[in-house]
Amino acid sequence: MSETKHEFGKWRSFFWPVHGYELKKLLPMFLMFFCISFNYTILRDTKDTLVVTASGAETIPFLKVWGVVPAAIIFMLIYAKMSNILSKENLFYATIAPFLVFFAFFAYVLYPNRDALHPDATADYLQSVLPLGLKGLIACFRNWTYSLFYILSELWGSVVLSLLFWGFANDITRVTEAKRFYSLFGLGANLALLFSGPAIVYVSDIRKTLPADVDAWQVSLNYLMTMVVIAGALVIAVYWWINRNVLTDPRFYDPTEEKKTKKSKPKMSITESFAFLLKSKYILCLAILVIAYGISINLVEVTWKSQLKLQYPNANDYSTFMGKFSFFTGLVTIFMMLFVGGNLIRKKGWGFAAMITPVVLLVTGTGFFGFVLFRDNLAGLISSLGTSPLFLAVMFGAAQNIMSKSAKYSLFDPTKEMAYIPLDQESKVKGKAAIDVVGARLGKSGGSFVQQALLVGFGSIAAITPYVAAILLVIIIAWMYAVKSLNKQFVELTSEKPQVPVSSQQAAPASS
Repeated sequence: MSETKHEFGKWRSFFWPVHGYELKKLLPMFLMFFCISFNYTILRDTKDTLVVTASGAETIPFLKVWGVVPAAIIFMLIYAKMSNILSKENLFYATIAPFLVFFAFFAYVLYPNRDALHPDATADYLQSVLPLGLKGLIACFRNWTYSLFYILSELWGSVVLSLLFWGFANDITRVTEAKRFYSLFGLGANLALLFSGPAIVYVSDIRKTLPADVDAWQVSLNYLMTMVVIAGALVIAVYWWINRNVLTDPRFYDPTEEKKTKKSKPKMSITESFAFLLKSKYILCLAILVIAYGISINLVEVTWKSQLKLQYPNANDYSTFMGKFSFFTGLVTIFMMLFVGGNLIRKKGWGFAAMITPVVLLVTGTGFFGFVLFRDNLAGLISSLGTSPLFLAVMFGAAQNIMSKSAKYSLFDPTKEMAYIPLDQESKVKGKAAIDVVGARLGKSGGSFVQQALLVGFGSIAAITPYVAAILLVIIIAWMYAVKSLNKQFVELTSEKPQVPVSSQQAAPASS
């Protein structure tokens, strides 16, 4: 009996490593993270629906470079000023509240008056005198309220999720708690997808019950933004409750407690970052991994969304599909995080696990672009299966996105962080700073810059698709080569047996 209890205790601590009294702190934090992630999914899918169905997928690269990046810079300047004036608690409220006000204002004021607010005549004139390749940029101006919604929805993830929540969590969570709590937060984020996805599908399908003369997307948008505001208000309420009931409990938080000082992360300029990357082959390979993932997912995503618009030109239908997509993304990611990621790294080694993500993107990306480029040749074969090349291309794109995102969370992120472990302290700190400066920026904006250049030269998503496919192939090959090279260096530093190329030998687990 005691042995059975011991085994049960081991399994319980593996899946739920939390003491009963800690629920007072964990559950409110979990609920905050759940609500923020719930909103993140709704906003992500809604912004894509608005922009893609109204302006086209070619608008996205222009919005990301000329909208999101400048807005992020402006926000950080304002946030820095506010942080000098307001307390931490008031800074949280002052940061999140404008987002919620805007999303409600958009649904109930801006969107209903879009015809009066959008400068169609001026946009038509600009379209007649400017090159066809700038159609996406003109569409950003034409539908400026949608562009503003897209930008603020993008910022929700960076500001509320990364800056506010994780900043708060890092401030009030001890290291011993973080080791057990943070993985549960990750599961909570993907659990939110299982709720937000069906919620999007439900309110997007509402047009089936409405009269023909009613703007169904307006009704759906009202419901979606109401859910966002309610979830946001719940985040504020939970944050207020934690400050008064958890942070006053010495079991969970002691403001006088001295935390171990960590070596501060050096602030490196872009020039210094490039110099450091070029000085270390190991860090350079690691940077290539980060850059390649960002560019690859961006290249496929825009082309996929252009196909998605062709398949679902109606905003409600598009939103319904995105809701189902989000649900399955959460389902697959949770499965990968629980049963695949850690086990694969332990049993097959670092190199094998790190190679999975580029292989997934290579296989699914090849299938997706193959169907897009050769749909006419495959029409007869596909129709005999009772479907269409366009629908199959959409499904391959969805599978590519689901598999790449789940592979990122369960394999790419853990192996990337593991790669820092065997480095000396200076390389660890400076290497991460360099990759955050160069890798993150090039990864996020590199794909958009490539697509912008191609769009200006060739005019449309359809025309640039073959070139995007070729560039994606080159990027993934470089990524795989970097994994292979990095694995050899990782093996030398950790004495792990090589796993790339895959051998029949069982690899020893990576040292930590």
